[in-house]
Amino acid sequence: MTPDPDLSALRERIDQLDRELLRVLAERLQVCHEVARIKEKSDTPVIQPARVRDVVTSRRQWAIDAGVDPDFAEQVMRVLLAETHRIEVAGRRPDTAPDKSASPTGARSDLDTVATRVDHIVVAVDDLPSAVALFTDRLGFHRPPAGTPGISKNPGIAVLDAGGVTIVLVGPEAGADVAQHLRTHGPGIHHIAVEVLNAGYARQSLAGGSASLLTDVVVDDDGHEQFFTVRDPATGVQIGFISRTGHRVGVATANILEAFRNPSSK
Repeated sequence: MTPDPDLSALRERIDQLDRELLRVLAERLQVCHEVARIKEKSDTPVIQPARVRDVVTSRRQWAIDAGVDPDFAEQVMRVLLAETHRIEVAGRRPDTAPDKSASPTGARSDLDTVATRVDHIVVAVDDLPSAVALFTDRLGFHRPPAGTPGISKNPGIAVLDAGGVTIVLVGPEAGADVAQHLRTHGPGIHHIAVEVLNAGYARQSLAGGSASLLTDVVVDDDGHEQFFTVRDPATGVQIGFISRTGHRVGVATANILEAFRNPSSK
């Protein structure tokens, strides 16, 4: 099928913008190298929390002013800040950077095509209040405000955030299936949720291989599309795949219980 002329022109424009975006990123990172050299000579701390907070806060406002989702803009800025930190720390390392020029990139798998990041990690716990206290009082996580769209009101589930990291704690109060899982396997990581561009495509790709899949794609009212692999009996590993195709809302905690509910996961 020949692409529509208008679509081809728009794709070409996107390519041009991406080149410009990468040029600007390269320029920004070069400035970060210069900042790192100045900090090293002046013995300035690598991490300056006040500056990080100011960057995140101001860029969120700039995004709002530009009509861009501020949560998305913050994700981009946090990735960029992490790379900035790596540059500053790497510059102080005494060892020589490895030569990666000869490293083959290899063929891209179907999952390589659509996987973007770890979306969240679900942890089964025996004592939910104590686990929440550990994350909030001692580790600096926080719970989303009451009424946040997408967050379950199930008293046995607690969603905790810190920056761009989300941990979901699930206790026996969440239901009989969770209680049974805890009796069988004990507390610990239940599954890791990987964000993908398209859950249906990801599932179809995995179904054609040797992966044991637990569920079909589950879609909720908020636009999350999610499916799970079977808990691997040898390693205890279970993976969820999630595509956020609706409005930007919190973790689909109602979908999380699907992985506990199916007997094949126990």
